[in-house]
Amino acid sequence: MVAQAEAATDAASRVAEELERRDVRAVALAFVDPAAIVRVKCVPIARFVDAATTGVGLSTLFNVAMSNDEFALTPGYIDGPSGDLRLRADPSAATAVSAMPGWAWAPVDQRHQDGSPSPACPRTFLRTVVDRLAADGLTVKGAFELEFSLGIARDDDAFEPAHHGPGYSDIALVANQDFAIDLIDAIETQGLGLQQFHPEYADGQFELSIAPRDPVAAADATVLVRQLVRSVALRHGYRASFSPQMAEGTGNGTHLHVSVWDGGRNLLSGGDGPAGMTDRGEAFVAGILRELPAIVAVSAPTVLSYLRLQPHHWSGAMQCWGIENREAGLRFIAGPPDVASPVANVEVKPVDGTSNAYLVFGGMLAAGLSGVRGGIRLPPSTEEDPSGLPEAEREARGVRRLPASLPEATEQLAASSVLRDAMGEFLFETFLATRRGEAEQYQNVDDEELIRRLRWRF
Repeated sequence: MVAQAEAATDAASRVAEELERRDVRAVALAFVDPAAIVRVKCVPIARFVDAATTGVGLSTLFNVAMSNDEFALTPGYIDGPSGDLRLRADPSAATAVSAMPGWAWAPVDQRHQDGSPSPACPRTFLRTVVDRLAADGLTVKGAFELEFSLGIARDDDAFEPAHHGPGYSDIALVANQDFAIDLIDAIETQGLGLQQFHPEYADGQFELSIAPRDPVAAADATVLVRQLVRSVALRHGYRASFSPQMAEGTGNGTHLHVSVWDGGRNLLSGGDGPAGMTDRGEAFVAGILRELPAIVAVSAPTVLSYLRLQPHHWSGAMQCWGIENREAGLRFIAGPPDVASPVANVEVKPVDGTSNAYLVFGGMLAAGLSGVRGGIRLPPSTEEDPSGLPEAEREARGVRRLPASLPEATEQLAASSVLRDAMGEFLFETFLATRRGEAEQYQNVDDEELIRRLRWRF
């Protein structure tokens, strides 16, 4: 134990020395609460080793925080102001922030005072599910595809977009060329592997994606990218928001792309199953599809989410899968035909920027693993617009509307034994409490006021 502690201290010291050589003076220690708000505590670089070995304090209340900074107290779990955790920085993931000179960023794991893992820690939950997959001989690669809105926040909380389209156009790009090149430089300098960037459909909207990683690293990278976007936006006199709804019309998604592997083989291609999937690859996707109504409470966890999660918004509002079908909850991307494609993946559509990336990825993997262990199969694929199918056809294919409100999604989650078992009682019950609290907080707020209140919270 002593040797292990000394090794951890040495590793943290080496990271601190490297950060100091890069002129880092302070480190933002980042954790994500149930409402997907990234909370930070900051330490000077001289205290980084302490932050990585003994941690910094955090009230347990932040594990039942809601988007309005109130707390959903949960009797028997977190029911008052007493209690403290330690946020322990992960030195292996610490990095100087390219868009914030003098700053470094490090994700944290939540620990008890005795150093044991906290059952409320989303990052620990994701790591645990990854370990369970590894025990079955499986690994996963994934990446979040982020959409965000860029513009000016007026004094009345109104949104003045940075462009008015046309969608995907050179007009919108040219109008924001300086911001775009600075953001591309920042992401590339950070080593995150920008895959693409473009103006999106809605006014002021942009989209970017980065290279796939192992699940914990992918969630870390998503949190860091959001910080880069915000920092570069501020430099250009703008604010950026990942809110699922900024105004009427199309909102922002944070779609998750996932592939499952056995050694060097992608199990979503080169097989005899649907769309070329192998048996285990199909079972993995089928597990996600089966649990999708419950997962939505994690991936679209605010009242605001359901203004976006509508048919004909390419938001994946239907429980079905389809090859390159952007209206399906699961869009399957097969890659090049007739080969075992390393790029074959499934895009989980009903995910937005109010979701905690660690919880979303962990929930998806737990559902996929349950499918693999159960050997379940997919229903027929849907290539048509699923909401336009006759009712009898939808019933025959098992196509259903995903939850249309946060209360409905929360009760689907409450009934999921797969996600309860994966998350553990503490994380599961406290997360349910925050979703019910969010629904209660905004139950009598009209859509326009809801958007106004929340557009700059994310």
